[in-house]
Amino acid sequence: MLLSVMGLGALYAFVVLLICIILVFGLRLARIGWRTLHKKLPPDPPPKEEKKPEPVYFLVERKKKRSRAEYSTPKRIDFK
Repeated sequence: MLLSVMGLGALYAFVVLLICIILVFGLRLARIGWRTLHKKLPPDPPPKEEKKPEPVYFLVERKKKRSRAEYSTPKRIDFK
């Protein structure tokens, strides 16, 4: 019987502790909420103008026309 009374006391102490913790954090959250009710939100910033994307330039080397080779008549080479 003594053990059950001590267990019941520990259970009551635990329940009271939980109730106190819930009350303390509940009051803190309520106070934070109360403060934010009176604050004004900052005005919305004006919409930013969208910049047009700059054109992309590709550097391409043009094909060069092959110059026409004009050959003279072949010369005869004599080996001595």
